[in-house]
Amino acid sequence: MGKDSMSDLVKKRMSATRQASELTTGDEAYQKIFQELPPAPAAICDLPLDKLVPFFTADIGFKAYPPSKLKAFAEQLSEEGLMVRIIVRPMGDGSFEILAGHNRANAAKLAGWTEIPAEVVDADDARAIVIATSTNLIQRQNLSIMERGKAYKALLDAKNLQGYRSDIANRTSGDSRQKSGNNKPDSTFGESHQKYSARTLVAEFFGVTEYEIRKAVKLTRLIPELTNIIENTPKQLNLACADLIADYDAESQEAFVEICSIIGAPANKATIQHIAHRCPPPTAGRQEIFEAWREARRTAEKHRAALPKKISFDRRKFAPYLDTLGSDRELENLFLEFLRERVR
Repeated sequence: MGKDSMSDLVKKRMSATRQASELTTGDEAYQKIFQELPPAPAAICDLPLDKLVPFFTADIGFKAYPPSKLKAFAEQLSEEGLMVRIIVRPMGDGSFEILAGHNRANAAKLAGWTEIPAEVVDADDARAIVIATSTNLIQRQNLSIMERGKAYKALLDAKNLQGYRSDIANRTSGDSRQKSGNNKPDSTFGESHQKYSARTLVAEFFGVTEYEIRKAVKLTRLIPELTNIIENTPKQLNLACADLIADYDAESQEAFVEICSIIGAPANKATIQHIAHRCPPPTAGRQEIFEAWREARRTAEKHRAALPKKISFDRRKFAPYLDTLGSDRELENLFLEFLRERVR
């Protein structure tokens, strides 16, 4: 077998493996998180590109390829063809929502294609979200914490919605908790239990900790302007500060956008902690936040200007002379005497 033929065979095997893994991974995640078997297998066909619509069921944090990368991908498609079919679901109006393969579809359009090979699956919103998020979370290793947070949140929201509906159905048919004499649904207990269960299931499937999921999801509360700062100029706003700012409502966060935009004065954790202490979340006025920020800056400047309480030396450099001295106090007195003589 020639070298080119061997290379083509390897590519076909890799594409077949990835094709199987995309839908299989999504369905495994669906079974794990939603405790349900997925519907019938997908149908394979070529679909018109103008019938495809981007995933809109939930915000999963997906970002399309930038123009330069998309152009390179389109050139690759023109030379090699599509290695892995996209995954879609029918929407009932003749259109198909893309669950996996946005970049493939965009590159195909750029390459001048009119149709694209696709796997058409029967999926409700929950399964659609799982397929869309699992392919990104597992295959795209360079996702930012913001993108992961949105994907985790979409999964948790879908699972919690499923649990909430189940609770309603169970209570309607006679929930055991109704027998306690309290006719009001115990929504607090139900919601917190569902959130815990959902987070645990998602963490176990994707091999992360619940703490990582909580942190990532919390950052989705940030307004878009702060998200852009974190992803594009992280020196102006690190994740530790962002975590504290996420406790504030959207209007209050606008003040932090202005603070982060001040050149040469990046926000640090001590400053944001001071602001949170003086202006407790979730709501604080712009002027109050700025005054707390200025106060923290003044305090930091005073600390920097203050003389140090101790002077440190590299003990190794003085090692040959220390044997002749009795103690550190004796060395200190000798040094002071030397300074007095120098300044006379």
